[in-house]
Amino acid sequence: MTLDIVYLIIGLALILFGANWLTDGSAAIARRFGISDLIVGLTVVAFGTSAPELVISVMSAINGSAGLAIGNVVGSNLFNILVIIGVTAMIRPIAVDRSVMTNELPLVLLSSLALLAMGNSATLDATSSSVLTRVDGILLLLFFAIFMRYTFAQARSIRQPQDDPAADAAAQKPQIPMAKASLLVIAGLAGLIAGGDRFVAGASGIAAALGVSDALIGLTIVAMGTSLPELAASIVAAIKGRPGLAIGNVIGSCIFNAFFILGTAAVIRPLPFGSIGNVDLLALCGASLLFWIFARIYRVRTITRPEGILMAALYIAYTAWLIAMTIR
Repeated sequence: MTLDIVYLIIGLALILFGANWLTDGSAAIARRFGISDLIVGLTVVAFGTSAPELVISVMSAINGSAGLAIGNVVGSNLFNILVIIGVTAMIRPIAVDRSVMTNELPLVLLSSLALLAMGNSATLDATSSSVLTRVDGILLLLFFAIFMRYTFAQARSIRQPQDDPAADAAAQKPQIPMAKASLLVIAGLAGLIAGGDRFVAGASGIAAALGVSDALIGLTIVAMGTSLPELAASIVAAIKGRPGLAIGNVIGSCIFNAFFILGTAAVIRPLPFGSIGNVDLLALCGASLLFWIFARIYRVRTITRPEGILMAALYIAYTAWLIAMTIR
């Protein structure tokens, strides 16, 4: 137990330092190449901070722990949307680009609906159990390939506005040399991955010692631990006034988790949904829909502080329900 607590502390420290380095390095690269913060968040930051989920889900698939593989992704996406967006909005309201409303956010909802449909394959196909098959995995990977094609097309077309006063002010700041920016990105990713791994190891050890079920570990502790890099990166980006990087990080991570990570894990080995039921999948769909609604209404394309508080409160309520169902 003592060693697990040490792992928690070391993991958290690595995550915080890694998030700061990654944000600085990726922002410097974005400025140098004229690529928008949103695109950087959707790719480099999102994929790097999702590396812990990839490792956990793939290893779980290899070891036959399907519940942990699926629960990690479902729980991580719930945490990403409700907690990360919620906490980031509490720190600084998030302005959402029109293109995000019409292009990226619908993909997050689509990924959640796809998991809901696959999670009900037993009902739809009149079989004994719902399984994420290899064919399902290939379809998820194809969805991911379409997303990547679109993202790189956007990267070529979107540039920082040359007549934007904010862009002019950023351009006047001392720029980080490319070599140093690249090292910051690499060091940041390494810190995030290593920190997430140690945090999950510590949290899982504590949970196992307390006799908590695997389903609860996958949906909560492992999901929270592997999502800490996204949380840290998004909070640091919000504090530094880069909401595009923060929201791009969350959207990219959710799409990466659902399409690439689960697709890869299912191709390795078909994954029975087991105890991951409709309540969890519907909660994910509801969170995705709420994300889109809050970005669209109340204030034009802005997720406000009250909305952020509500999102975080909903996650607390969902977690409390999970715990209550587990110990009942």
